[in-house]
Amino acid sequence: MKAVLMTAAGAPEVLQVGSAPDPIIQRDTELLIRLKAAGINPIDTKIRQRGIFYPNPLPAILGCDGAGIVEAVGSAVQFFRVGDEVYFCNGGLGGHPGTYAEYATVDEKFVAHKPASLSFAAAAAAPLVLITAWEALYDRGRLEAGRQVLIHAGAGGVGHVAIQLAKLAGATVCTTVSSPEKAAFVSQLGADHGILYRQTDVVKSVLDWTAGEGVDLALDTVGGAALSQSFASTRVYGDVVTLLAPDANTDWKTARDRNLRVSYELMLTPMLRELVEAQQAQAKILQQCTRLIDQEQLKIHLQQTLPFTEAATAHRLIESGSMTGKLALEIP
Repeated sequence: MKAVLMTAAGAPEVLQVGSAPDPIIQRDTELLIRLKAAGINPIDTKIRQRGIFYPNPLPAILGCDGAGIVEAVGSAVQFFRVGDEVYFCNGGLGGHPGTYAEYATVDEKFVAHKPASLSFAAAAAAPLVLITAWEALYDRGRLEAGRQVLIHAGAGGVGHVAIQLAKLAGATVCTTVSSPEKAAFVSQLGADHGILYRQTDVVKSVLDWTAGEGVDLALDTVGGAALSQSFASTRVYGDVVTLLAPDANTDWKTARDRNLRVSYELMLTPMLRELVEAQQAQAKILQQCTRLIDQEQLKIHLQQTLPFTEAATAHRLIESGSMTGKLALEIP
């Protein structure tokens, strides 16, 4: 099959179109999926820069997110049939091959039926951000109706989904954005208050919005100074969830003084540690999101698609930091 191969760690140019062995069903619960699209995520660019997670020889096939059509099923598969349209987050970390390819094998436990209302490209762009936002808000942040939430980078991949999930839970939402255009975008998603962080004091804006109390829950999707801003913007005994590792300048004193509950969200942990039950739980999140998407209660904003032969260009776009929503590769 054709695939985009990571030939070494380095710049986007290490991604080269080549040939890889056709994957075959090895366990009786696996599906063989003819991929129609692959999602692009920041983790892909980080792996490309730093190297894969496993001591396997290169080349490797990146890409955690995929969508396609079931082409064959193992003898014990129960919930899928040949011809089903599916989406999933699996592989692409340097162990099991990823989705920058024409085919993939995935255990049915980690797969969900694709939303009928989404294109393959939009569906492929969705799984990682859906699961991340869901787990961060609902599982780590214990979000309930009536709460006030701060979401950093609300126009980004995780952010634009998190705004919608927070509103579905009955929360009010403020979010940081970089431009008036992105402020208009997040307003359309339901955000109640947009903060132009390049020209506004984020903490002051949040405190003014909450009458000096701070939000009940802050979701840091950016890292760096945004985590410390989250601590200062969250009420006493509130929750802060971050997707990134704290840096050396993080203001832990404010977090301690406010008695904050700080949580980490890395949706790849179940895959990296082979936690099957946790991966099954993530597939169930996708099943619930399929229903919400097809009921028009949840949207995936796909900013751009590229041919999968232009994976290097897609990585450059991600690394530019200016994306609104998501990016996907289409596979012929």
